Amino acid sequence: MAQAWRCAGLRWSADGPVLTWVGGRRSVPARGKRVAFQVAEGGVRTCVGARGHACPVRAGVPGRSTGARCEECARLDRAHSVAADTVADDPRPYRVYLAWFGPGLVKVGITARERGSARLLEQGAVCFTWLGCGPLMAARRTEELLRAALGVPDRIPYAHKRAVRAHLPASEAERVTEIADLHARAVALGGWPEALTPEPFRGVDHAGVFGIGGPGRGPAAVAEVAELVAGGAIGGALVAAAGPDLHLATERGVVVLDTRLMTGWELVSTEGEPCAVPVRELKGAAGVQDGLF
Repeated sequence: MAQAWRCAGLRWSADGPVLTWVGGRRSVPARGKRVAFQVAEGGVRTCVGARGHACPVRAGVPGRSTGARCEECARLDRAHSVAADTVADDPRPYRVYLAWFGPGLVKVGITARERGSARLLEQGAVCFTWLGCGPLMAARRTEELLRAALGVPDRIPYAHKRAVRAHLPASEAERVTEIADLHARAVALGGWPEALTPEPFRGVDHAGVFGIGGPGRGPAAVAEVAELVAGGAIGGALVAAAGPDLHLATERGVVVLDTRLMTGWELVSTEGEPCAVPVRELKGAAGVQDGLF
């Protein structure tokens, strides 16, 4: 029987995306190379636990959950989280950023300065710019200032990000225009915390890194995996990767796999099996086949 592995998620570094596995194994999904696996027959998706600890009851979790945690472990995981706004005493410096995912999709957020741009890569930000740097609470107040004064959200659903990737402007100059304008409006606001040091506009473009822009851009995605199921398989050449998403060229077209759906399952390597997992059409995708999957 083939060796089964449990996925621990997709991580991003300056060198690109890395799939991590429980036990420390790592694999690098390279563009153009085949990514393929099958969920173990009779398998059950189990909770991944919280904060490095296994779920004490190995609770089952729904296939469509991107968190892969039971209710109790999800509560524990968020109990000490900057992202969940339950931490106020982190002494590290934080940066405020503006991230652009496509036309009309801009958000404000914060990330620890020591992480560099990793947080932006993990979110699938096509472009971003820093706004300022300072203590955590000063960064939080600046984030709230932009939400209140300019109506900039601090969250954008992944479904919206995926839907616009096939319709991005062709040039980097066009892609950074929206955040350049918003940066100028933000720095002109009064009421910035004194502890936050403003940073000049410097647009950073990830379209080439993700494989969703430029001459090497692959075909647009037509569907996304809705969930994995016991015995189900998916495989295809990697044409792009953005945030947690792998864009795979399958026999039915390019399908987006959110790698967060892989966690909690036992997965085995496979080769040429046809794709057999539930999918749904991407809104606005061109050329979607009738009865896809």
